[in-house]
Amino acid sequence: MATPRDIRRLAFQALYQLDARGVVDADDIRLSLDDNPDYQPKDRDKAFELASAAFAHKNEADTAMRELAPTWPAHRQAAVDRAILRLAHYEMTRGGVHPKIAVNEAVELAKAFSTDKSPGFVNGLLDKILKQVLAEQPSLADTPPKE
Repeated sequence: MATPRDIRRLAFQALYQLDARGVVDADDIRLSLDDNPDYQPKDRDKAFELASAAFAHKNEADTAMRELAPTWPAHRQAAVDRAILRLAHYEMTRGGVHPKIAVNEAVELAKAFSTDKSPGFVNGLLDKILKQVLAEQPSLADTPPKE
């Protein structure tokens, strides 16, 4: 059985592909997840659903990032970083995971898949989003993160 981290990693990979290829290739992108036999079909489905939801809310994430880093709008971000930020933003604002976990997992994805400077960039932007989310939902600040 895949862990939440495994599912998130697959979701990131699918989201990256959705960004590069578009929703017209969504079926092919979903099928590409089947190339990884280490995961059950339900885990691959869950990952693709997460990626699709994050992609559907990409404009919301891009707007939030542009407000916080106006010199780094989505079109100037590395594609990998953009996918990580969109996924984390979705998880923090709509994904049912504690926002602190979403930030930590995004930084780990940046360490694994992007440049040496990306973890700091991702962490810096998502920390600002985290503060906004916790201000809007103060009960989360008192809730210990767990996945």
